[in-house]
Amino acid sequence: MFNKKWSIAVMMTLPIFGFTQQQDTVSLSQLLEEVQVKGVNAGEKTPISYTNLSEKEIDKSNLGQDLPYLISLTPSVVSSSDAGAGIGYTYMTIRGSDANRINVTINGIPLNDSESQGVWWVNMPDFSSSVNNIQIQRGVGTSTNGGSAFGATVNLQTNGLKKEKYFITSNTLGSFNTLKNNIEFGTGLLGNNLSFDGRISKITSDGYIDRSSSDLESFYLSAGYYGKNSTLKAILFDGHERTYQAWNGVPQSYLDSNRKFNPYNYENEVDDYGQTHFQLHYNKQCSDRTFLNLAIHYTKGSGYYEQYKGSEFNSLINYGSESTLSDYGISDTIINGDTISTSNLIRRKWLDNDFYGATFSFNHSTNKVNFILGGAANTYNGAHFGKVIFTEIHGDLDHEYYRNDATKNDLNLYLKTDYAITNKLNVYLDLQTRFVDYTFEGFDANGEVANQTVNLRFFNPKYGIFYSITDKSSVYSSYSEGKREPNRNDYIESTPSSRPSPETLFDTEVGYRYNSKNFDLGINLYNMEYKNQLVNTGEINDVGASINSNIDESYRRGVEIETALKLTKKLSYSANITFSKNKIASFTEYIDNWDTWSKDTINYKNTDISFSPNIIAKSQLIYDIGDLQASWIVKHIGNQFMDNSQSEDRMLEKYTVNNLLLSYVVKLKNVKSAKITLLVNNFLNTEYVNRAWVYRFNTEQSEEDLSYDPYINIDSDGYNMIGYFPQASRNYLLGVTLGF
Repeated sequence: MFNKKWSIAVMMTLPIFGFTQQQDTVSLSQLLEEVQVKGVNAGEKTPISYTNLSEKEIDKSNLGQDLPYLISLTPSVVSSSDAGAGIGYTYMTIRGSDANRINVTINGIPLNDSESQGVWWVNMPDFSSSVNNIQIQRGVGTSTNGGSAFGATVNLQTNGLKKEKYFITSNTLGSFNTLKNNIEFGTGLLGNNLSFDGRISKITSDGYIDRSSSDLESFYLSAGYYGKNSTLKAILFDGHERTYQAWNGVPQSYLDSNRKFNPYNYENEVDDYGQTHFQLHYNKQCSDRTFLNLAIHYTKGSGYYEQYKGSEFNSLINYGSESTLSDYGISDTIINGDTISTSNLIRRKWLDNDFYGATFSFNHSTNKVNFILGGAANTYNGAHFGKVIFTEIHGDLDHEYYRNDATKNDLNLYLKTDYAITNKLNVYLDLQTRFVDYTFEGFDANGEVANQTVNLRFFNPKYGIFYSITDKSSVYSSYSEGKREPNRNDYIESTPSSRPSPETLFDTEVGYRYNSKNFDLGINLYNMEYKNQLVNTGEINDVGASINSNIDESYRRGVEIETALKLTKKLSYSANITFSKNKIASFTEYIDNWDTWSKDTINYKNTDISFSPNIIAKSQLIYDIGDLQASWIVKHIGNQFMDNSQSEDRMLEKYTVNNLLLSYVVKLKNVKSAKITLLVNNFLNTEYVNRAWVYRFNTEQSEEDLSYDPYINIDSDGYNMIGYFPQASRNYLLGVTLGF
C-alpha cells in the first residue's frame, strides 16, 4: 500500500491531465539542454575513457534490477547482489574500485553519502526509469562535484523535455515472486512554456537467498518552465526500501548443500530507510556561445536497521547468548532478589541526515576554445544513534544507547579548457581544488571522546591531448590526479596521531578510437598508481580499533578493448574485455591470535588487490528482425581474492554467465506502443559467487573445538571465517510495457 506521502504525490500530478497541449512555438534548438550541468560530463574530444548509455539502451533490460546491473555490460564493471538477483542491496566495482571510490551525480548534483562515501542503490528503486542518459567515466575522469572520484565516475541525467503528452505503464513478473509495477506520465509542452512529468513505482521480491525479501517504493515528479533563452526545472524524487537482511552470507560448508542459507531468522531483521531529493535547476543561454547553469538541492534521509540480539533467534550470529544490559547503558534489574544483567533484546541503529547545497557551471565557447568554470558548495549533517526498543526484562522501550553527530562541508571549484590548436589537435586542461571541513565526535589525543575537526585541501590537476587522425579514427592521452579523504569510520575510530592520511591516485590513460558505419573499435591503456591507498590490514590502532592502513605503493594497470560489428543487416555483435594487473607492492597483515589476545603478523610483497579480477569480458550477439530482437549476452569474470594476501584459500573462482534477452513490439489498436520483454538470467544455470567477506585468526584449538560455528574454516595459513554471497541460478523476468 502507498503511504500518505505517495498519495499526495499522485494528487499533485492528476490536475495536469486537464490541460490541452497547445501548438509548440518554441523551437527545440532554442531550448537549453535540460537539467544536466554540462561541466561534469566528458565531451567527444575529452581525452579519457568513458561510455555513454542512451535512454533506449537503458530501457532494453530495465525490468526492475538496480542500476549496477543495467550498466554491467560496460567495460570493467562487475555487479553483485546480497539477495542474488539484482534487487535489494546491489553493488558494483569499476576497474576493481568499489562504491566508496566511484563518484555518482544526478544532474551534476552529488549522490554519494558524505561520510561513508558510498552509494546505496536500494534507496532509489526504479530510478533508472527516469534517466535518459548515463555516462560512465573510468579512472579519475573529468572534474566533478563532490567526493569519491577516485577510480570512476557515473553521471546520471534525468528525463528531458518530451513535447507530446504520454502515459506509460510497465509491469514485470519474475522468479522469486518478483513484481514490478510503474506508471510514467507527462503533459508534453503546455502553452509553449510548461511541462510536467512523473513516475510512480513499486517493486517487491523474495530474493534468491532465503528471507532476502525487498519491498521498494519510489516516485519522481518534475515541473519545467521553458522560456526563449532560459529554463527553470524543479525535480522531486523519493525512494523507500524495506529489505530483510542477508548481509552475513553463506558459510563455505553450505555452498554445495544449502547455498540459499540465511543465518537471520528473527522476523523483523530488516533495513528500513527512505530518502527524498529535491533539485531546482536554472539554465540560461546568455548568448549563442555562453551558457550558465545553476542548481540548488536538498536531500532528507532517515531510517534504521533492526537487529535481534539474544538466544532465541539468529543463533549462529549470537551464539545463543543473551546481551549484557550494561553494554547498552541499561542498569541491572533485581527480580525476586536475583540480579539480572543479561537479556534478549531488540535494537535499532538509526541514521538521520540532511544534505543540501548548490552547484553551478559557466560555459563559454569560441571557434577554438571551450571554457568551463564550475563547482559546488555542499553541507551534510548526519546523526547516528542507536535505540533499544525491547528487552525481555523491561518489555517495550525507547532507550537511546549511543549518538554520534557529524557535519561535513565540501567546496569544490574547477576550471576546464579544451583548445583546438588545429582542426585535428586539441589540448585539454582541467584544474580542480576541493576543500573539506569535517566535524565529528571522535577520540582526542588523550583517547577521550570529544568533538574533532579535520580540514583538508586537495588540488587535482588533469591534462591531455586528443588527435583526430581521420574523420573515423583518433588517439588521445591524459594524465590526472585524484585525492580522497578517509571515510567516517577511519576518523571516528582513531586519534589525531593515528588517523590515516588521504589517498592519492596518479592516472595515465592512452587510447585509440575508430568509428565507422559497420565497425567500431576502442583501445584504452591505463596506469593507475596509488600513494597511501587505504587497505584493511587488520592492524589495531591506539584506541583498539581495527583500521584501514595507508599502503605506500600500489597500482592498477590494464587495457580495455571495445568493439562493435554489424555482421549483416539483421545481425550485430559487440564485446569488451579488460586485462589488468592490480598489485600492492608490500604490506604487513595483522591477524588475531585467539590464544594470546595479540596480533600475529605476515609480510607480503607483490600481491593482488582484493576483488580486482585480472580479466573482465562481456559480449552481446543481437539478432534484429524489426519487431523482434534477440540478444545472447555472455559475461566472464576472472578469479578474485577476498583479501590482499592472494591466497587461493580465500579466492572467488572465475565464472561465466549467459543471459538471453528477447523483446517483441506488438501492434495493438488504440495503443501507441506495446512491448513484451523476456530476460532469462544465467540460462545455463551456472553456480557462482562474486562477493564475500573474510576474517582471519590463529588458534591452537582444534577444528572440532571450533565446529560450533559453520563460518569457521581451516586453511593453509590458520583459520578463517568467510561469508559467501551466491548469485541466483537460472531465473526469469517477463515485462510488458504499454504506451498511450
